Amino acid sequence: MGFIDKTPEGRYRAYFRDPSGKQRSKTFRLKKDATTFLAEIETSKTRGAYVSPHAGRMAFGAHAAEWMATWNVEITTAARDRSIMQTHVLPRWGDVPLSKIDHLSLQAWATDLGTRRSRATVVEALRLASAVLRSAVRNRLIPFNPADEVRVPRARTRDTHEQIISRADLRHRLLPAVPEQHRGVVATAAGAGLRWGEVVGLRTDALDLDAARLVVIRTVVEVAGTTSFKPFPKSRAGRRTVPLPSWLVPIIREHLERWPTEPNAPVFANEVGAPLRRTLFRSRIWRPSLVRAGLLGGVTPFGDRYRARWTDAAGTEQTEDFRTESPAVHHVARHQSGGLRFHDLRHSYATWLVDDGVPPNMVQRVLGHERSSTTLDLYTRRTDNSERILQALDDEDDPDDGGASVAPH
Repeated sequence: MGFIDKTPEGRYRAYFRDPSGKQRSKTFRLKKDATTFLAEIETSKTRGAYVSPHAGRMAFGAHAAEWMATWNVEITTAARDRSIMQTHVLPRWGDVPLSKIDHLSLQAWATDLGTRRSRATVVEALRLASAVLRSAVRNRLIPFNPADEVRVPRARTRDTHEQIISRADLRHRLLPAVPEQHRGVVATAAGAGLRWGEVVGLRTDALDLDAARLVVIRTVVEVAGTTSFKPFPKSRAGRRTVPLPSWLVPIIREHLERWPTEPNAPVFANEVGAPLRRTLFRSRIWRPSLVRAGLLGGVTPFGDRYRARWTDAAGTEQTEDFRTESPAVHHVARHQSGGLRFHDLRHSYATWLVDDGVPPNMVQRVLGHERSSTTLDLYTRRTDNSERILQALDDEDDPDDGGASVAPH
């Protein structure tokens, strides 16, 4: 049991021993506070929940650095999380002592961040902040995690969310608008439901065009502008065989004939034979193709010039005239808010399958999902095929009803 001693300054110093037997002390203005403190220390030691009263002096940023040094996640995950920490978490909490961070301050931070950033960004920033604080609890630096039950802004569906392209628009509008050298990338992503890293990591050894199928056995990861092959897909279920539709096979054949590749190089490579970089493809190929296809903003002849039309992030329609078409297209691609994402091709692929009645377990298999719930949650709610619903409900010509009818109540 500890004891209390009065200091020459008239304060009260509580002495106690930590679980290792080392004597510690803490000073209080009132004797009753010192007495209460000693009782709490003894109780925490008995319960095995002792936390040094001085441990919380460590800055959040210092413990965050120690925690991040223990990461053993994929390099892409580590790069993403490190960016979020540096951009959103550490600027606010880096210099704050762990013991000075409370629930109310964290909630205010999350709420304010939600006014300036997307909900997904707030969720990730809060996840990382909470993980650092949870690590501090486990290492007996603070007694509890103040981030528990901090709420993030509710998700709001916008008109730019969950965009699906129809098969007709894909084949007759988008693909013709994509530059020929990159048409195969877009077609394969849409026709086989591949993730970006899977389609740009595709090699000839994974293609069997005679059997109209491909095998997902590797992927490409990109960190800080540098791409590298990873000899396995995103998950165990990600290694899979995917059948190719009849319209896709000739597109891939033509690409291989016009742009042959070395055995160990990607089928869809850049000018030097390396994997395509996602950010560059998005700005130089993908979004300009959407503009040319009439799926993003618009560019129309206007006298001897071209008028670019786009809608900014505030929802205001803007226009500007250009002397030639190409700069007008790229201007719209750069400034138009929202638009179909490359990953939406995968969402569209899954939605087509679900709409056509393919069983969820088969959709799960070709998408490479670990759990069928992922497939159901992501894609069954996206379907909007009213004709199938009416066909299921329309029993007017059902031969099994025997011509019987039931009068309404």
